[in-house]
Amino acid sequence: MLDPIYSLFSKDIALDLGTANCVIHVKGKGILIREPSVVALNKKTGEILAIGIEAKKMLGKTPATISAIRPLREGVISDFESTSQMISYFIKKVHPVNPGFSFLVHPRIVVGVPSSITEVEQRAVVEACEKAGARKVFLLEEPMAAAVGSGLPVDEPAGSMIVDVGGGTTEIAVISLGGVVVGKSIKLAGDKMDLEIVNYAKEKYGLLLGERMAEEAKVLIGSAASFKDDDKVVTEMRGRDIKSGLPRSVKVAAPEIREALSLSIILIVESIKDTIEETPPELVADITRKGIVLAGGGSLLRGIDKLVEAETGVPVRVSDNPMDAVTRGCAKALDDEKLLDRIRLH
Repeated sequence: MLDPIYSLFSKDIALDLGTANCVIHVKGKGILIREPSVVALNKKTGEILAIGIEAKKMLGKTPATISAIRPLREGVISDFESTSQMISYFIKKVHPVNPGFSFLVHPRIVVGVPSSITEVEQRAVVEACEKAGARKVFLLEEPMAAAVGSGLPVDEPAGSMIVDVGGGTTEIAVISLGGVVVGKSIKLAGDKMDLEIVNYAKEKYGLLLGERMAEEAKVLIGSAASFKDDDKVVTEMRGRDIKSGLPRSVKVAAPEIREALSLSIILIVESIKDTIEETPPELVADITRKGIVLAGGGSLLRGIDKLVEAETGVPVRVSDNPMDAVTRGCAKALDDEKLLDRIRLH
């Protein structure tokens, strides 16, 4: 009954609550927030000191009294209170309002969540959004949201395949008639790749790296397939020497980072192949014709599309602006009530 009144003061929100980043789309305004899912808090008082970009700057650099944490791990909430405050903070950033009308600001929110999310975890996400002021919360499985955001015809009686490589999980799904026919969610994605680089530097060079330095190396020269002149593509990794305890840096080439990432990439490719093998033949024919679409930040890894195509024999393309595919899908669902009713989890 009050929806028309609330709509005068509130703009619906699409939220990709990612392990690595939070991306927020506000109806009529586009994407307004793209910040790290990081919270810095005072250990003694529990007070939130920073959220997002400013908090990420503190990772690995805080004194004993301050903790910079990532409240989401492998796609799910690991620290409810911090997540709730983070969501509330971002909503207030995109929804500034006159204090006198704050009681009317209650947007509808559509949130992209991993397909492996449990009912308990679903309730945690909904409660966090409601605590942040949402009047209605809808949950979409990330692969479905990414497929909608990538422009795939999810409502048609034909197979569409999406692979969303995020920060905490890789979501793989074959979609037809508005539902997931075959799907997998593996807890192996960007964060695991960063850890592989940290381990590689430790074993080969005796160098202790921070996660941010490992991520930087991955983004700058990481690849899933070999390219001409790769040996000439180098970057510097800085950390602490294990033996001396002193600062040290090493120069690494693209093939070394590719070697470090190889296990994670192989496991992702094998999961894609397993999903295809479990797919009904009629839908496999559609996928072979239309191809596989990659989304998420991990799809930007150089050569991953070429590797998946070579290993599966199926055409592969990367979604336009893949890091925002889930958010765009959630936003499209907000604009189409019938579509939202058909594909939402909650």
